[in-house]
This record gives sequence, C-alpha cells and structure tokens, in this order.
Amino acid sequence: MENKIDEFIKKYPEEQQVFLEKVKEIALGVDPTLEQTISYGIPTLKKNGKMVLHFAPSKAHLGLYPGSAAIVHFEDRLKDYKTRKGTIQIPYTEPLDHHLIEDLVRYNLERATKE
Repeated sequence: MENKIDEFIKKYPEEQQVFLEKVKEIALGVDPTLEQTISYGIPTLKKNGKMVLHFAPSKAHLGLYPGSAAIVHFEDRLKDYKTRKGTIQIPYTEPLDHHLIEDLVRYNLERATKE
C-alpha cells in the first residue's frame, strides 16, 4: 500500500526521488515503526506523535529538518553543510552520509520517547 510520503516523492524528478527514498529507507532502517506522514507540506517521520525528521527536495539540495536541538548537538559533524536553525542542506552533488542520518534519527527518537 502506498503511503503519503511515497505519493509525495513520485511528484519529483528522478534525481530528487533517489535522495528522498534513500533518506526514508535509512530512517526506517533505524526504526521501521516510524509513522510516515506529511506535515507542513513535506515528508515527516514521527514517533509517538512527535517529529523525528522532516525532509524535502529543493532545486539544488535536499533539505533535512531534524530540529534546532539536533543541529546544535551535531554541529561538529555538520561543518561541511550549509545549516540554518533546524535545517541541513545537502547538495545533490554530495553523497548522503548514512551514519549522520541514522544518528539524527536516533537522537530525535531518544528525545521523542523521553518527553
């Protein structure tokens, strides 16, 4: 059964679809029970009703939105990326850092289960 995130991803060019699918796959590899939905108009993975990761395509980059606490927590590992409050921009010309995405998901999962 296709979910809302899959429907969202199909609307984009193949190059962007590959990145979006991979982020979803990496995150679900950490926790296959994450709720897959659309929030604020973009793909969102949640646990216990709390956001774990938003992600979305942009013209020149993939946007990861793990929240501002995660950006601060991982700031040393994010030095090679353009970041803003709660946002990481990954150019399509760069490979995805699987370990970073897994760690962002784990970090937010831990926060979602404690709060």
